Amino acid sequence: MRSLSNELPLVSVIIPFYNCKYVPQAIETVLRQTYKNIEIILVNDGSYIYNDLVKPFLSRIIYIEQKNKGVASALNEGIKRAKGEYLAWLSSDDLFSEKKIELQLNFMRENKSFFSFTNFNIIDNHNQIKKYNVGIHFKNELEVTKSLKDFNPINGCTVMMSRQVIEKIGCFDENLKYAQDYDYWIRTSLHFPLQYFHCTLTNYRVHDSMGSIRHNKDQMKEFYELRDSYRKRIYSEKKGENHV
Repeated sequence: MRSLSNELPLVSVIIPFYNCKYVPQAIETVLRQTYKNIEIILVNDGSYIYNDLVKPFLSRIIYIEQKNKGVASALNEGIKRAKGEYLAWLSSDDLFSEKKIELQLNFMRENKSFFSFTNFNIIDNHNQIKKYNVGIHFKNELEVTKSLKDFNPINGCTVMMSRQVIEKIGCFDENLKYAQDYDYWIRTSLHFPLQYFHCTLTNYRVHDSMGSIRHNKDQMKEFYELRDSYRKRIYSEKKGENHV
């Protein structure tokens, strides 16, 4: 049953996992959160190595196994099981700061936000910060929406959103292998403000085995195709409005 507490709403953190040796660190950063009303949903997306690293945490998380279907499918499976009033996503090789959930949830409740995202650092294999605050500091929601026409300004692991977003927008598009997040932010922006919380609460790990490096060419191809399709859609809608 979903938590309806006004004081301590339940937050669901979904961790997609596939052949990632950093997964224990990701789980631990959620367990160490200063905000305690959290459920951790780890979705094993057909991983065939490093599965033993998850075993010590099984009593403290919700664990789901499925055949390898990709990040969008893993996120959707997590969403289906989530009971939280708010949801967050953490990649298995990234890390949350200890106050991530507490501070971002407070921001959202104070501002009556449905969707928020933050800045982030880049870390290496050894958790050393290589670049600080690499995201864009947006001044308002309009700047965020305009930027979506050209690129994806939102790191998915910095996002927290209300369950109402899921109920309105639905799940991630499983036909998209790489740009499922960009697609979701665009769809969400048509119904909810995408609010930027000027705080750095996530460490994004860059390493040689990450999918965005190994599949960069295919990733960019999908991104450009998606971006162009949305641009055409927006142009067509505006053209139609001009003839009304």
